[in-house]
Amino acid sequence: MSRVIHFEIPAEEPERAAKFYKDVFGWKIEKWEGPFDYWLITTGEEDEPGINGAIMTKDMGDIVKNTINVDSFEEYAKKIEMEGGKMLSPKMTVPGVGDMASFQDTEGNIFAILEPHMEMK
Repeated sequence: MSRVIHFEIPAEEPERAAKFYKDVFGWKIEKWEGPFDYWLITTGEEDEPGINGAIMTKDMGDIVKNTINVDSFEEYAKKIEMEGGKMLSPKMTVPGVGDMASFQDTEGNIFAILEPHMEMK
């Protein structure tokens, strides 16, 4: 079964959003050292139920989006489209993370799928 493994929160001012979530929920938030502006969120200890996420700039999207782990990007992209969903962004490789893209379900909701690179599985 494929699980939700990550969420993204859009923000006009990511630093302000990071302060809000740190102050309200006590989340640990650190700027990612990757090729675009992205702040990684740790919502709790690894042995607690739940998932971690990120804050992104609104130019990357303006909705809260969940990412679902899959074992084959191509297989799930085909399944999504066969069941009436549609691909919204081209497949991209995030170095050190995996292959991913955004999709829309039959109700208009946006989500992403991620096939992690071997070192992430």
